[in-house]
Amino acid sequence: MKPYKETGDTVISEFDANLESGLSQSQVDEKIKNNGKNKFEEAPKESLVKKFFHSLTDFTTIILLVAAVISLYTAIATDHGDYFESFLIIAIVVINSVLAIVQEGNAEKALSALQDMNKQTASVLRNGKQQEVDAEDLVPGDTLLLESGSMITADARIIEASQLRVEESALTGESEPVMKDPEYVGEEDAALGDRINMLYKGSTVVNGRGKAIVTATGMQTEMGKIAGLLNDDENQKTPLQKRLNQLGKRISLIALAAAAFVFFIGAMQGEPMLDMFITSISLAVAAVPETLTVIVTLTLAFGVQKMAKKNAIIRKLPAVETLGSANVICSDKTGTLTQNKMRVRRVWTHGDSVVDTEEGMTDEAMEVLTTAALCTDVIVENDDNELEIKGNPTEVAIVRAVEENYHTKRELEEKYPRIGEIPFDSERKMMTTVHKRGKKYISITKGAFDVLLPKFHYGDVDQAAIVNDRFGKKALRVIAVGYAIHDEEPKEITSAALEKNLRLMGLIGMIDPPRPESKEAIARAKKAGIKTVMITGDHVVTAGAIAKELGIMKSRKEAISGAQLQKMTDDELDGKVKELSVYARVTPEDKIRIVKSWQRTGAVVAMTGDGVNDAPALKASDVGCAMGITGTDVAKGAADMVLTDDNFATIVDAVARGRSVYQGIRKAINFLLSCNISEIFIVVIAMLLGWGAPFTAVQLLFVNVVADGLPGFALGREPAEAGIMDEKPIPRDEGIFARGLWQKIGLNAGVFTIVTLIGFYIGAFVNNVSYFTPASFEVGQTVAFLVLAYSSILHVFNVRSSKSIFKIDLATNKSLAEMAWLAIGITTLIALIPKTQELFYLVPISMNHWVIAIFLSIVPIIVNELIKFHKAPEVDTETI
Repeated sequence: MKPYKETGDTVISEFDANLESGLSQSQVDEKIKNNGKNKFEEAPKESLVKKFFHSLTDFTTIILLVAAVISLYTAIATDHGDYFESFLIIAIVVINSVLAIVQEGNAEKALSALQDMNKQTASVLRNGKQQEVDAEDLVPGDTLLLESGSMITADARIIEASQLRVEESALTGESEPVMKDPEYVGEEDAALGDRINMLYKGSTVVNGRGKAIVTATGMQTEMGKIAGLLNDDENQKTPLQKRLNQLGKRISLIALAAAAFVFFIGAMQGEPMLDMFITSISLAVAAVPETLTVIVTLTLAFGVQKMAKKNAIIRKLPAVETLGSANVICSDKTGTLTQNKMRVRRVWTHGDSVVDTEEGMTDEAMEVLTTAALCTDVIVENDDNELEIKGNPTEVAIVRAVEENYHTKRELEEKYPRIGEIPFDSERKMMTTVHKRGKKYISITKGAFDVLLPKFHYGDVDQAAIVNDRFGKKALRVIAVGYAIHDEEPKEITSAALEKNLRLMGLIGMIDPPRPESKEAIARAKKAGIKTVMITGDHVVTAGAIAKELGIMKSRKEAISGAQLQKMTDDELDGKVKELSVYARVTPEDKIRIVKSWQRTGAVVAMTGDGVNDAPALKASDVGCAMGITGTDVAKGAADMVLTDDNFATIVDAVARGRSVYQGIRKAINFLLSCNISEIFIVVIAMLLGWGAPFTAVQLLFVNVVADGLPGFALGREPAEAGIMDEKPIPRDEGIFARGLWQKIGLNAGVFTIVTLIGFYIGAFVNNVSYFTPASFEVGQTVAFLVLAYSSILHVFNVRSSKSIFKIDLATNKSLAEMAWLAIGITTLIALIPKTQELFYLVPISMNHWVIAIFLSIVPIIVNELIKFHKAPEVDTETI
């Protein structure tokens, strides 16, 4: 059954509805049982067990698991009974997996909390009473009670209506409210926008009242059908995911190649095959940065927390970093760049008498506004001295201007009571009301000037035409106000009788003003190499004027209409897309074309949207940003990020945070790989020199997890470097090691290798260091372990900033200093306590060896300080 094709009585009968008493609770329960709740289906979530096993499929994790199995087998085969190494490896794998699952769970909880905040209610008739119920509990057959401001939370057939106008832009893209007619019976395959006897989920009543019978809920609604299509799409991999996958492959290849090389060298030198195999596995373990995945996840999660405080809820963790790569932001105008509150800016009465309402108000201008306010259908509420006006945005602006200037709509209506009206409709584009005025009567007509122009026979019409053009160039929406005086009460309340021979009273120019912070945010984005593109349903003139005021465009050539866009081929659009800054009067299909055209040029595109018709474009963009206040559930579901304040400036803040996150991830990679790669060099060089393996697998795991891991966890909280938004966006195809990162890692790894080999050599071969502790292979391993562990921990202070460590305030990241001291403390205790010495294959060493180890550990800091000596940019201590 298609309700829009049926009469109201047929729909009532089909859905067992009752206009007088509504459904009973038993009927509701039965229908919920049969139809389900009025909510969208969510994509099935992975179970904890599935998430855990999925985390084990990472290549680095597989290497660790293979090492654990071999270590366990070796312990059993050689009957030495030392299972500590294999258990330690397994414990690390489990901890990594648990941390990743916990962080993902925290992100899901944040989204769930957002959804709870956005729960809607509906006014229905049940058991003979009007009730407010959770929108999820609506069922087919429920009787919706509608009034101005009501959110439509299910599809419904209108049965009764009085001046009912509904805003359906979220679904149809049409910005003008639609007048509904319960008597209308639609034709087969009528478009959604033409079904004027229907209400659809996601729409809003802007005027009038009525009753409607719910005909579809949940996934059966028009919104639900679109949501179902979106759920079937697979998400593209983000730039971060691609870069980390590339990094994992590189590390794995290096690890396996080094392990094979060491095994080959040992075999050539006649070393026992089993010992060499264990050494090779140890080296493979050393090359794998076990904590990298967790540190990256924690860095992203910290970015999510910071962005939530800045009104941006991240739905997908990698989207934080993707924002850092964004170089185009496609933004809606209304509500995002502007305040979404129409305001009266100018009032013209006659001649050159134009009043700027922001500077003051004259009696003549006030008379035009009060007259126009009588010809409106808005509802004015004043709760706790807070003015709230509901209705058509244009009418709201007029009434607000009156209310804020010592008049009220109520007193005007009491003084000039309405006795008749001709409602606004899309064909006439005007509205007329009739009022008693003392012993006479007045009819007031308001509408677009060009439509009313032929109906004005009195007043300064020629001058009004000039003013109308002037207002239009300033992007003002112009409303003309005219009237006629009647000695007797008009007997015919019709357009033919009343909307003629009018006296022009004045023009009202209004605008949806830009948000105060938008201009600064756009300038900030431009400085950061990010182009802001306005995509709106408004006219080119209006959009262009706002865009010029905000600094989005300079020339009219940068603006294009939807009609012009549709005539262009994809190749033509690709060739011109970088020159265009404003797209006006566009369709949902146009939005996707614009996004994909930018992507074909290599851009990373962030896209804002709030309506159902924006969802496909949000999904197609690299980062979809849905509006939290005005956004529909479908738009939020398709987006990567939800703006809780619907503010463009929030997107720019999010981009800055994204760049900071990416910067933090690069620091973490520098920190971790400097140590891991040095471990490969140390073992390979020592084996080539015939010294034997300087480390055991357990020692290497300790360095990687404790010495590197603990400080690394806090590295993600490091404030961004100053000038992060003065740099160009990160190119989509840029490798993770670009801009000199490989060189930094290579240099640091080289220094670590030299000082650690020196420490090993002194401990293993130099006998005159201490009388009580003669040189031995075990002493060499212990000294090498301390040098590598301490230098790795201290290295976190080198990578945290390009500024000298002596000029950095530790208070900007207290947790980093605390974690570093904790790691140093644990390392020291491991080397001093006899039981842990045994577990980690360490031996007691002399005080001289301790001094040598500490001195060698400080050498990498000295080298890095010399490099930083010439130039050190300021650190931005204010967290972005």
